[in-house]
Amino acid sequence: MDCYTANWNPLGEETFYRKLELYSMEWGLREDLRDCVVAAAPYGGPIALLRNSRRDKAPSARPLLEIYSASGLLLASVPWKSGHLVHLGWTAGEDLLCIQEDGTVLVYNLFCEFKRHFSMGNEVLQNHVLEAQVFHTEFGTGVAILTGALRFSLATNIDDLKLRRLPEVPGLQKAPPCWTVLAQDRVTMVLLAMGQELFLLDNTSCSVLTPPGLSPSAGPFLRVAVSFTQRLLALFCDSGCVWMGAASLKEKFCEFNTGIRSPPKQMVWCTRPRSRQRAVVLAWERQLMVVGNSSECIRFVLDEDSYLVPELDGVRILSRSTHEFLHEIPEASQEIFRIASMAPGALLLEAQKEYEKESQKADEYLREIREQQLLPEAVGQCIEAAGYEHEPDTQKSLLRAASFGKCFLDKFPPEGFVRMCQDLRVLNAIRDYQIGIPLTFTQYKQLTIEVLLDRLVLRRLYPLAIRICEFLRLPEMQGVSRILAHWACYKVQQKDKSDEEVAQAINQKLGDTAGISYSDIATRAYDCGRAELAIKLLEYEPRSGEQVPLLLKMKRSKLALGKAIESGDTDLVYTVVLHLKNELNRGSFFMTLQNQPVALSLYRQFCRHQERETLKDLYNQDDNHQELGNLHVLGGYGQKRIEGRVAALQNALDEFYKAKNDFAAKATEEQIKLLRLQRHLQEELDKPYLDLSLHDTVATLILDGHHKRAEQLYRDFRIPDKRYWWLKINALATRGDWEEMEKFSKSKKSPIGYLVRAWLVSVTPSLSSQHLPPLPALPSSSSPFQFSHPLPPHSSSTILFLPIPILPSSSSPFQFHHPLPPHSSSPILFLPIPVLPSSSCLLQPSHRLPPHSHSTILFLPSPVPPSSSSSPCPSHPFLLLSKPPTLFLLLQRSHPFLPIIFLPIPVLPSPSTPLHLFPSSSSLLHLSHSLPPLSSSTISFSPAPSP
Repeated sequence: MDCYTANWNPLGEETFYRKLELYSMEWGLREDLRDCVVAAAPYGGPIALLRNSRRDKAPSARPLLEIYSASGLLLASVPWKSGHLVHLGWTAGEDLLCIQEDGTVLVYNLFCEFKRHFSMGNEVLQNHVLEAQVFHTEFGTGVAILTGALRFSLATNIDDLKLRRLPEVPGLQKAPPCWTVLAQDRVTMVLLAMGQELFLLDNTSCSVLTPPGLSPSAGPFLRVAVSFTQRLLALFCDSGCVWMGAASLKEKFCEFNTGIRSPPKQMVWCTRPRSRQRAVVLAWERQLMVVGNSSECIRFVLDEDSYLVPELDGVRILSRSTHEFLHEIPEASQEIFRIASMAPGALLLEAQKEYEKESQKADEYLREIREQQLLPEAVGQCIEAAGYEHEPDTQKSLLRAASFGKCFLDKFPPEGFVRMCQDLRVLNAIRDYQIGIPLTFTQYKQLTIEVLLDRLVLRRLYPLAIRICEFLRLPEMQGVSRILAHWACYKVQQKDKSDEEVAQAINQKLGDTAGISYSDIATRAYDCGRAELAIKLLEYEPRSGEQVPLLLKMKRSKLALGKAIESGDTDLVYTVVLHLKNELNRGSFFMTLQNQPVALSLYRQFCRHQERETLKDLYNQDDNHQELGNLHVLGGYGQKRIEGRVAALQNALDEFYKAKNDFAAKATEEQIKLLRLQRHLQEELDKPYLDLSLHDTVATLILDGHHKRAEQLYRDFRIPDKRYWWLKINALATRGDWEEMEKFSKSKKSPIGYLVRAWLVSVTPSLSSQHLPPLPALPSSSSPFQFSHPLPPHSSSTILFLPIPILPSSSSPFQFHHPLPPHSSSPILFLPIPVLPSSSCLLQPSHRLPPHSHSTILFLPSPVPPSSSSSPCPSHPFLLLSKPPTLFLLLQRSHPFLPIIFLPIPVLPSPSTPLHLFPSSSSLLHLSHSLPPLSSSTISFSPAPSP
């Protein structure tokens, strides 16, 4: 214990600092660090050196830019062939920024490989760079420049470069002795000292600030330092006084007089997060001083020229021979290792050591802790302190003590202990001399495991990164898969192996690992100039959507088109086709599509909606006159003027003739003729006729009373007689022009039969009798009977009117003969309907068709009037109805006419069954019907025998 605390240095009563040696540097520097431009990345990052940049002025000697790990192992070096270097700095992603005198910033990776460059603007180029700083904010890594014109320019994020020129400082005649960048409340500012005044420059203004509580004898400011978290500020005055306070300059923490008037080479903060102690480290040539809230300070003798690197929880000290870490002892470690400490953690550690010695003191220490009920606290202290220790032996000792204490606790959560063991194994692995990343536990938690893995990947330490992922059981997408993808991207950069070997090695290693995109690896290969390797890698990419964009980028458009067609993704095919269209000349483009029918079809579809002129060229190239004609027709009806439409149709007519499509040509020719006629009618009659069909044009003319013009169209366009009669009948019925209809019906024999339906539809059934052939009534002494049923409005069947003569004899059998019309293909079916044998009651029978039919026949008789052979019979229709297809039997009894209407239906034959109607004493009718062959079907009526 005494030996362990030998390097503890007190600062005040409760705070201790210690300086640990991280590595013994073996980088073989012959120069002092003062003769080099030095930059070290935070979080145990690499070290960049530019040698001979100041001392050796010989023009033949080129400076050497070198990058080392934190342990002093050389990562890469390159001769500096660019301009005069002013400053080196590291980005948050561990890229090296080299700021030149002309304002150009060169970006290198860890292995001195050039990545890119950018300029800080023309003003910086004209006035040169006097000083520069690289800083980190929540926006990213920024660069601040002081130009020869004593103006400040800065960029807050080099990945999204936006240059800002800050206001001029009044009275500034030379470069200020010190300045720094402050980032507060998402605003980046520059704080500079000029004499005893501080100037704060923001985007629009320059304000003068005075540190609160500063001693009047402090003198001009020579050094300024901002803490790692941008919350604390320290000022060094020429009187040797150090002022420490808030970065907002609204609060003073303390003021310490160092007694050294010469300005230090470096001044940085050395404070731990959430610590009550605030300390600043000042470095002179051979002395290092730590000052803080206390009236005392800590002094270290420096044997060599050193360079300070501020960290989140301490300061790294670089020299030619050693790499050390100065930090505040965490509270948990102080409680356990402080001399004569009676803290629970200290007692538990002693108990564990005594237990290993098999001493009874272990029980005494453990009993003391348990009596105070501090065993959980003791275990927690040991676990926490283990994380802050750098030596593995000390870590193991503390973890053994924690494990020993856990055995006496029933419900102590094990997660913290397990997590600490895992974290320490990871930290010890990366702290190894060969790896050289001396992260502390605090830095590790701030950095996160994902960023640490990224840094291992940047150093090309792929095996270690994969082992860490497997040890921590990270998800593949975040761990192993991502690292393997980076490894593959590095593998394609190796020039010593053939494309085939590299592609096979990558596929053998990666296989079908989830989360790995072969297209990303192929992109890296293409960027490295290995196009053939990129194509081979794309063969392993299962997603065509990832293959095609890279193939297009590589100018392998035909291969990309094939991949897109294989995918079946039309959007992807369109993407490639449109890319080809912009890339190739017109002829080559069309020839390429000719070899890909799917792409050609899709492109035609695209042109049909977007580029009809291009579609015409495609059809012309293929001599596809039929489609050209169709295209002209579509284009014609897109014209607003009738002249353009007729011209387009004329072009279509020519193409149809070339295609030998006589029907299309004839139809187009008639359409042109109709359009011209419609335009003439529209101009003459002042009514819209354009775009009507021929039938609608004729019907409209008839409705408007222009019968002669309709007759002219009928003759000119050779409309069939039946169609024209139907058009005119319907139009006249709609118009209600019965006189014209009667005149028209008498003009010549009707080709469509009689016109009853038109009258019925037009609600004028009484006129139908004028166009029906006469039918003698049956002179019978039996009472007349009447049946009524309206025609259904939805019926569209053809109506046939057939006269049936009735023999005037009640004593002899008589027959009604009706042959089926020649054009009919259906039999006429009568189905038996049972009737109540009573003449005094109303009859309302019904009968369903056979099982194969869903139709129903309704037979609705009306009341029987008094018997009178001489009394006139009122007019009533008689209907026998079945649903579609429908049979209508309409008897219109209006003395002396009796019309019968038949409609054919395709119904399967059913057995003949007698139908008895109205049995009376004077006469009985027996109706029977058999369905003989269609050509000779008849309907027979004969008297029935008396009952």
